Amino acid sequence: MTFEYTRVSTNDQNPERQHIAIAEYAAANGIVIDRAYEDKASGRDFQRPQYQAMKATLRAGDVVIIKELDRMGRNMEQIKREWQELQQIGASIIVTDTPLLNTANKTDLEKQLITNIVFELLAYMAEKERQKIHARQAEGIAIAKEQGKYKGRKPIVRADFPKVYQAWKAGEITAVAAVEQLQLSKATFYRKVREYERSAGV
Repeated sequence: MTFEYTRVSTNDQNPERQHIAIAEYAAANGIVIDRAYEDKASGRDFQRPQYQAMKATLRAGDVVIIKELDRMGRNMEQIKREWQELQQIGASIIVTDTPLLNTANKTDLEKQLITNIVFELLAYMAEKERQKIHARQAEGIAIAKEQGKYKGRKPIVRADFPKVYQAWKAGEITAVAAVEQLQLSKATFYRKVREYERSAGV
């Protein structure tokens, strides 16, 4: 059987674009859609009951047609997981926007090669997204510096550090107690001790 799956968010109630693309692909390739499933899921609510119902129905040899790869999940890891699960069921996947990824009528070796391509593509997309986030952060910091608003990371210094340091140095409290009082990690505490002693000429 051949299944059509579409998904729209609550902010985009019209799935017509996906339906048309899939219908045109099916007509051009002599494919008959046996059943269609559609979900309307927001970013917060991603249960996708229709997708789950379709997946429960799938059998080896079935075909799932989607318009875009991101219809399978809201992030790279979820897309990768769903792709693997459909492959394990034995179902083929057709992505109308990216014919290179289609696994229908392919040998096991060809399907594995396509799966590798999908995973490499997802890894590339994830890395590009990380680079975009880093670039936006760098741009924001540069603008803040120009405007004199960027202060950098706040140093971890407690006003009561000298008092706690003196008590620890005098053997009145243990290092564990000092760390707890200052709410620092042990590594940070000893680093601050070295910095404090250097500044105080100890």
